[in-house]
Amino acid sequence: MFLKLFSRSKPPQDLELIQQYRETGDVALVGQLFERYTEMVYLVCLKYLKNEDESKDATMHIFEHLISALHKHEIANFKSWLHVLSKNYCLMQLRTQKSRGVDLMDEKSLPLVEKAAASYSSDGTDQEMELQLLSKALTTLGPEQRTCVELFYLQKKSYKEVADLTGYDIGQVKSHIQNGKRNLKNYMTKNYEQE
Repeated sequence: MFLKLFSRSKPPQDLELIQQYRETGDVALVGQLFERYTEMVYLVCLKYLKNEDESKDATMHIFEHLISALHKHEIANFKSWLHVLSKNYCLMQLRTQKSRGVDLMDEKSLPLVEKAAASYSSDGTDQEMELQLLSKALTTLGPEQRTCVELFYLQKKSYKEVADLTGYDIGQVKSHIQNGKRNLKNYMTKNYEQE
C-alpha cells in the first residue's frame, strides 16, 4: 500500500480530458484523446472506405470535427461514441461519392435503410430517386436522431445497446428513434414529388 501512494498518477480518463477541454478550450487535450484512438478510427475508416489514403484523410477530418463536436454532445462512453461518429462519417462520405456518380458501395455495404427503400419501388428511376431522397433526408436529422436511427435500423441494435453506445437513457433513445422516423417520413412525403 505504501508503494501505491507514491506510484505515478494515472493518465486522465477520457471524460476528464473532455471536461478539461470544455473548460479551457486547449486543443492539445483533444489531441491526447485522439492519440489514444487514432488506430481505431483509422481501422473503422478503412473498413468502410477500403482505401488507405482516403482512410488517413478521413481520420484527420474526424479529428478536426472533434474540436467542435466535443462541445455539443453529452458523451458517456467516448470510445463507443467516437466509433459511431467515425462510422457515420464514412457512410456520409460514401453517400456523397455515390451521389456524385462515384459508386464505391457494392451490394454488401449498401445500407439496409437504402435497401428497404429500394424494395418499395419497381421502376429503376423511382428507385434511384428514392435512394437519393432518403440519403438527403438522413442528413436533415439532428445528430441525436440520426445516430439512434442508424444504430437501431442499420446496425440492428436493441434499444439497450443504442443507449449503451450513445449514453442516452432508453426513453431518450425511443424518443429520438420515433421522432427521427417521423421526420424522415415527413421529409420523404414532402419532397418526393418535387424531385
